[in-house]
Amino acid sequence: MLDHFRMFADYNKWSNRRLYAAAAELPDSELRQSTGAFFGSVLATLNHILAADRIWMKRFTGEGEAPTALDVTLHDDFASLADAREREDARIVAWLAGLDEARLAATFNYTTLSSPVIITQKLGPTLAHVFNHQTHHRGQAHATLTALGRPSIVLDLAFFLWSEGEKWAR
Repeated sequence: MLDHFRMFADYNKWSNRRLYAAAAELPDSELRQSTGAFFGSVLATLNHILAADRIWMKRFTGEGEAPTALDVTLHDDFASLADAREREDARIVAWLAGLDEARLAATFNYTTLSSPVIITQKLGPTLAHVFNHQTHHRGQAHATLTALGRPSIVLDLAFFLWSEGEKWAR
């Protein structure tokens, strides 16, 4: 199971690079334009994904900065957001490289942003949620890009495995 999550960390890094490359082509006004996605704009959606990743990584590791809201603007300019995304993806990959199966099967405790209630869950299924969450919101950012008239980009896991993730595909 650990290799499964390591594959998702590599896929996450790969798909974020593709999405950010497409978003980098937008003028600032279109990066900020709301097209009806849950967080509105491409910039706000990408900030949300990064915020959620930092919140979960703080819960998992006890380290790093974590925002106290899911709709926070961590970076108002695209270049610094892209740089922060690269660093966070590297952090996720490195953390998973040091994880073992026992830790993946163990429980951990955390509190939600909205309530001080302590929640205890197994790490593995929660990690699955984190990667699913990223994919969900990348899809929203992709839909926003196409709503702005940009060409569709391929973010499929199968394409990643075929094109760049061969170590996971065999």
